[in-house]
Amino acid sequence: MSQQLSDRINSLPVSQTLAMAAKARELKAEGRDIISLSLGEPDFNTPDFIKDAAIEAINQDYNSYTPVDGYVELKEAICEKFKRDNNLTYAPNQIVVSTGAKQSIANIAQVLLNPGDEILLPAPYWVSYSAIATLCEAKYVEIPSSIDSDFKITPAQLEAAITPKTKMIFFNSPNNPSGSIYSEEEYRALAKVLEKHPNIYILSDEIYEHINYGTKPFSFAAIENMYDRTITVNGLAKAFAMTGWRIGFIGAPQWIAKACTKMQGQITSGTNCIAQRAAITAVKAAPEKVQYMVDEFKTRRDLVLDLLGKIDGFNLNVPEGAFYVFPDISAFFGKTIKDKEIKNASDFSMLLLEEANVATVTGEAFGAPDCIRMSYAASELQLREAIKRIKEVLS
Repeated sequence: MSQQLSDRINSLPVSQTLAMAAKARELKAEGRDIISLSLGEPDFNTPDFIKDAAIEAINQDYNSYTPVDGYVELKEAICEKFKRDNNLTYAPNQIVVSTGAKQSIANIAQVLLNPGDEILLPAPYWVSYSAIATLCEAKYVEIPSSIDSDFKITPAQLEAAITPKTKMIFFNSPNNPSGSIYSEEEYRALAKVLEKHPNIYILSDEIYEHINYGTKPFSFAAIENMYDRTITVNGLAKAFAMTGWRIGFIGAPQWIAKACTKMQGQITSGTNCIAQRAAITAVKAAPEKVQYMVDEFKTRRDLVLDLLGKIDGFNLNVPEGAFYVFPDISAFFGKTIKDKEIKNASDFSMLLLEEANVATVTGEAFGAPDCIRMSYAASELQLREAIKRIKEVLS
């Protein structure tokens, strides 16, 4: 019998970050000494105070189905967190807890978008944004930026991209993959444009908010006349080194939160009970509790910028958040290295994997075809060795 997959799945691209990670694991299994700088995953362990809360929940026999939108105690803690960190006032009925921020984003897109609607994606953007739009049968429209603008768009660019079909815009600050952070002033300038278009909704992905190096991120929903149109997305994966715990959440207008709960109720239902109990402890914790990770990331960032800056052809900005560098490597396009012609960023990324045994991700996956993403969520020893290998191949 012939395989008859749906048009929906056939139109869906494979996540390039996960694909590169899988390729790296495959080569490792073959005995290759691969250094993976492809996945956005902290290399720290989950803090003990969070693990202790999970153990306590197990011992207290938390094992039943959870409310679809999350435990009340967790939603109340998230409201306190939004007020403390972002000066945002939400009620528990405006909070939905999901199985990771990715599900939160998918829920929002599914409940707001119709086929043919347009989503604006300031590029570079996280790889799953465009795929989620495709699943909704919506059209994503890239708004390009470059290293010269610190990978940020301007109000004029935003205005030019808006059409009668525009329904949403996705913001992500600190940004994956560039590490750039929009200032309050920059966000307010963009909001001035959106004021003229009251039917456009804003998704503000703030998953990296605590991983910043002196430039405190600003929440888009804190702009007074944007609050009722903004859905704030966050989670615990990055700042608390809890990627596998799968806890994401939103703060949103109540009618959107209610719709997301309805959607989630037909897909996964409530999020894992033990992870939720541990999440209560995590979101109540002061951000200073995980500052040691941020300090280490900053040290690594400075190291990577210093070492890559010594390689001709790498054009770098200084990322103010997250744990990635996103160099423009277009200087290598058109060159032949190790008998391989480098036509684009994908060729360059594959060259590094095959010849230097270093896994990165092509910028094409993020809407920035002149760049590659390198994660510095790895040990200093690995980072030094990886960049040494890259330098040797390119020299």
